Amino acid sequence: MSSSDQTRVAIVGLTTEDAKGRLDRFGPNEPAAANHHSAVYDFLRGLANPLALILIIAAAASAFLGQKADAVIISVIVLLSAVMDFAQTYRSQRAVEKLRAQVAPTATVLRDGEWKDIGRREVVPGDIVRLSAGDLVPADARLLLARDLYIQQAALTGESLPAEKEATGEPASTKADARNMVFMGTSVVSGTATAEVVATGATTTFGDIVARLAAKPEETAFDKGVKSFSQLLTRTVLFLVLFLIVVSLARHRDPLQSLLFAVALAVGMTPEFLPMITSVTLSKGAVAMAHKNVIVKHLSAIQNLGSLDVLCSDKTGTLTSGTMSLDRALDPFGNPSPRTLELASLNSKFETGIRSPLDDVILRQPVPATDGYTKCDEIPFDFERRRLSVVVERQNRRTLVTKGAAEGILPLLTAYEVDGKVEPITESALNRLQQTSNDLNSQGFRSLAVAYRAVPVQTNYSVADERGLTLAGFLSFSDEPLPDAEQALAALKQDGLEIKIISGDNDRVTDHVCTLVGIDHGQIVTGEEMDRMTDPALARTAENTNVFARISPGQKNRILLALKHNGHAVGFMGDGINDAPSLRAADLGISVPNAVDVAREAADVILVKPGLRVLHDGIVEGRKAFGNVMKYLLMGTSSNFGNVLSMAVASLFLPFLPMLPTQILLNNLLYDLAQIAIPTDNVDESYLQKPQRWNIGLIRNFMLYIGPISSLFDFLTFYVLLRVFHASETQFHTGWFVESLMTQTLVLFVIRTAKNPLRSRPSGLLIATCLTVVAIGTYLPFSSFASALGFTPMPASYFAYLSAATLVYLLIVQAAKGRLLRQAGPAASTKVGQKLAVATQ
Repeated sequence: MSSSDQTRVAIVGLTTEDAKGRLDRFGPNEPAAANHHSAVYDFLRGLANPLALILIIAAAASAFLGQKADAVIISVIVLLSAVMDFAQTYRSQRAVEKLRAQVAPTATVLRDGEWKDIGRREVVPGDIVRLSAGDLVPADARLLLARDLYIQQAALTGESLPAEKEATGEPASTKADARNMVFMGTSVVSGTATAEVVATGATTTFGDIVARLAAKPEETAFDKGVKSFSQLLTRTVLFLVLFLIVVSLARHRDPLQSLLFAVALAVGMTPEFLPMITSVTLSKGAVAMAHKNVIVKHLSAIQNLGSLDVLCSDKTGTLTSGTMSLDRALDPFGNPSPRTLELASLNSKFETGIRSPLDDVILRQPVPATDGYTKCDEIPFDFERRRLSVVVERQNRRTLVTKGAAEGILPLLTAYEVDGKVEPITESALNRLQQTSNDLNSQGFRSLAVAYRAVPVQTNYSVADERGLTLAGFLSFSDEPLPDAEQALAALKQDGLEIKIISGDNDRVTDHVCTLVGIDHGQIVTGEEMDRMTDPALARTAENTNVFARISPGQKNRILLALKHNGHAVGFMGDGINDAPSLRAADLGISVPNAVDVAREAADVILVKPGLRVLHDGIVEGRKAFGNVMKYLLMGTSSNFGNVLSMAVASLFLPFLPMLPTQILLNNLLYDLAQIAIPTDNVDESYLQKPQRWNIGLIRNFMLYIGPISSLFDFLTFYVLLRVFHASETQFHTGWFVESLMTQTLVLFVIRTAKNPLRSRPSGLLIATCLTVVAIGTYLPFSSFASALGFTPMPASYFAYLSAATLVYLLIVQAAKGRLLRQAGPAASTKVGQKLAVATQ
C-alpha cells in the first residue's frame, strides 16, 4: 500500500464501536495508572492505622482473658469510628471527582467520520486527532498533516525553544527529536496538524517518565501545615503515652489495662478525624464554589485561594468582558479605510499560529473576497516583535502583510498609503502616524497597525524580510469594562485582596481602562522600565505599583516572584499560551473562561464565568472552608491535650486508673460526633474579610494555654469528687467522664469564633450535635448500659457543681482565647514587611 493510501485510510478515523473495544483493551489514556479501589478496600484500609490495629488486638486479648464486655465495647467504638470516617470521606471524594470531571482535558478526534471533542482519557491508539495552537497533545501520535507546526516539548527534552515538526511519512518513533512525532505532555505553540495516535497512557514516552520518576507533587502550604501539625502531635503523644506506661508499671497496675489505657489516651489525643473533617470541609467548599462558577482542581487549592492577598491579572476578561468588537478601520491619519481591513483579513485568514480573539473579530467582518490569494509562508507572532506576517500570492505577485502592535511596526516603515496613494515617510508624517495610534489608545481602544510590501519569489521568508513596509492604517477594537468591575474591585480590596494589573497592552490603553473602573494606579511601570531594574529594585517597585503595561511573559514571572519573595500569597489569572509559566509560578494559578488547554492544565482554579465578582465569591468560600478546618484543629489540640495532661497528673496520685480505657474511647467517640458537623458551621464575617494562612504557632499556643486551663478544672473536679463527694472508683470515673465530655464539647461554641460566642450564631446542625452529645453523656450513668460501661448514677448536687464549674471554665477560655488571637494578629501582619525590608537591603 502506498503512503498516500495509508494516509487516506488513516484519515477515516475510528468508529465508536472500534474505539470502545480499544479502550477496553488498552485502558484509559492516563500517564500514570489511577488507583481505583473498591469501597470495601478503602474501608479496610481505614482500619489499618496503627492505633486502630492496637485497639483491635487489645479487644481480642480482652476477649481471650474473659473480659467480653470490654472486648465488645472496644470493637464497637473502633468500628463506629471507622464507619463514620469512611462514609463522610467516601461521599466527599465522589463529590470532588464529579467537579474534576467538569474540567477534565479534552481532545478533538475523528469518530464515525466526524470531528468530536471527547475526554482525553478516552483517546485510544488508532484515533485521528486534530491539533492547533494552545492545545495539549493528548497522546503520542504520528503526524499525517502539519502546517507551520511548533511544539513546546521541554517536559521531555529540557529544551526551552519550541521544536518544529512536519509530516514526513516516516514510521512512528519514540525519539523526542523525531520530526514526524508529537508526544503526550507537550503542547502546540503554533500551527495546525492532524495526527494518528500510536500510544496512550502509561505506554507513552511521557507515561514512561512518570512511571520511572514516581515523584510526589510539590507540597502546598496547606500540606506543609498539616505535616507540621502532625509532627507536633506525634512528639506530644509519644512522650505522654510512654510516661503513662512507665507510671502504670511502676505502680504495679494490670499490664493489659495499662496498655489499653495508654493506647486509649493516644487515640484521645490524636484527632483521628482530621483527614475526614478536612476532606469533608474542603469538598463541601469545592461544591459551594462550583455553584458560584469557580471550580478547583485540587482541594488544597481552596486554602491557597483563601490565603491570597495579591492578585495579578490582565485587564481582559477581568476588568473587561473579553468580548472584542471592531470599532473602526482607519487609514494612517485616522480616516475610514476599507483597504486596511482587507489586508488585515488576509493576514488573519492565513495565519496558523496563536489565534487571537482579534483575528476572530476581523474574520467576521464583511470584506472583499480573498479567494484569489494563496499562502506562501508565514513569520509567526512572538512577544518580543509583537507582530506576525504572512506572505500571499495572487497573479504571480507576492505580498508580505504584517499586523501587530504599532510600536512593533512603525520603526519598519518607509512609506504610508492614503486614498490609494503611497507617500514616503517623513518626520512630520511619522509624528502624525504616531499621534493617530496614541489617540486610539488614549480613548481605551486596542489598536493594530497593518502594513505591507511587495516581496520577491523565494523559498522561505524570515524576520529580516519585515522591512521597508508601507503602512495601510489601523484597526481599533473596543472591549467594554464589565458593569460590576468597579464594585467587585472595591469588595476585593475591602476583603484584603490587592489587585495588580499586568497587561501586554500599551500604557495609554491600560490607563484608560483602569481609570474607568476606579483603580488608583499612580505611575504605570512599563516592561522597558522593568528591564533596567535589579531584582531588589523590582521587589520595592512591585510592592508600590498597581499597574504594569507592555509586559512580556518573562517579565510577568519576575513580578510574581518579586511579590512572593516579599512574603505575599500571590494569585495569577491568565488565559493564553504565554500565561502557562506564570500560572505555575504563582501560589495559585487561575484560568479564566475560554482559556486555551495549556492554561487550563497549568491552573489550580478555573472560572466558569468571567469577572472579578466570580473570583471574589470563590475566595470567600475558600476562607470559609479553611476557617472550619482551623476550628477542628484548635478544638482537638486544646481539649485533647488538656485531657491527656489531666490523665498523666492523676495517674501519679490516684491508686486506680483515672478513667477506664473503654470510657476514654467512648468519650472520644462522642466528642468526635459533636465535631462532625463543623463543616456545616457558619464563619464570622470578620474572618472572611482578610486573607487566612496556616498558623501552626496559633495551634501550638492554643494547645499549651487552653489545654492546661482545661486541666485545672479537671483537677478541681478531682478534688470535689474525692473530698466533697467522697467518690468511689466507679463514681470518680463517672463524674470525670461527664465533666470531661461536657466541658470539651461546650467549649466548641467559644473556640469556633473570634468574637463573643453569644454574638456569633453556630449552624443549626452543630448546635444539635453538640447538645445531643452532652445529653447522651449526662444520660449514660442512668441508663441500662451504665454497669457494662463502668458508670454509676451521680447525685443532683454534683450536676449543680458541674453546671457552675463549666460556666466559669467557658468564661476563662473566652478571655484566654481573646488574648491569644490578639497576639497572633500583629505577628502575622508584620511578616510581609519584614521580608520586604530584607529584600531591599
